[in-house]
Amino acid sequence: MNFENTFSYNVDQFTLISHVLSLGFAVMAAGLVYFLVTRGSLAPRYQFSSVLSAVVMVSAFFELFLLYQRWVGAFRWDGTAFVQSDTLFSNGYRYVNWSIDVPVLLIQLLVVMGVTGRRFHLSWVAFVVGGLAMIYTGYAGQFYEIERSAPYWIWGLVSTAFFLLLLVLVARTVYGNLGRLPASARPLARGVWWLLLGSWLLYPGAYLMPAYWDSADGVVARQITYTVADITSKVVYGVLLGIIARRVSAAEGYAPAVADEVALPRGGITDATVRSDRGGRSGGRGAAGRGR
Repeated sequence: MNFENTFSYNVDQFTLISHVLSLGFAVMAAGLVYFLVTRGSLAPRYQFSSVLSAVVMVSAFFELFLLYQRWVGAFRWDGTAFVQSDTLFSNGYRYVNWSIDVPVLLIQLLVVMGVTGRRFHLSWVAFVVGGLAMIYTGYAGQFYEIERSAPYWIWGLVSTAFFLLLLVLVARTVYGNLGRLPASARPLARGVWWLLLGSWLLYPGAYLMPAYWDSADGVVARQITYTVADITSKVVYGVLLGIIARRVSAAEGYAPAVADEVALPRGGITDATVRSDRGGRSGGRGAAGRGR
């Protein structure tokens, strides 16, 4: 049983958590639409990344929607506070979802960074095995978070070891393949690394929340932390990878990507407009010169 079930909540605390969870699944739904709509601007070899992002969005949407339903069903209003009902709230659904999303997110990185052949397969195996080991050991530990007995800390430490291993593998994947990217995409690739580092560090912080903030306010902070981490590590991460893939596609001459890269919002100036305008002014000067 998770420590969320050991407290009662005032209106503000209960409502804030329900709103945060609803924000989470709404963002995932919006992300799904975005990745499907922008898929066509990527070269065929990189469109797989957008497909994987869409898979992550569907998976995370159902997980967060289920968590929202469990939250509003786990507590009832007794006239003064929201107290425990016959239903238990569980963060275990998050771990089940992460067992799908984490390997998929890391495979996206391999696709966009241009890793191929034997190295792709070895990295894929390392990401999947390391990711699942990190998630399932953390899943085992969270069953002991109320009493915070030895298994809570032992499984947490084992999960952290795999967590650090994955961070090293991600850093090697990003910085070891920067040379494959055009210059315009390299800062974004570095940004992906820092985004992943920052967002992933939120997860162990949320795991440890019962140990250093054992209160209803700690529950609110934990659910906000988990949801912010999910949004940044899945949606924002996927958007950045999509931009990188589009810039690589444009550098490779893929016409839809080139068009998207040079186009600005309606009413703005594009490279084509500038060239046309310069040509017109040049032609006008030539005609004026001939006229004189």
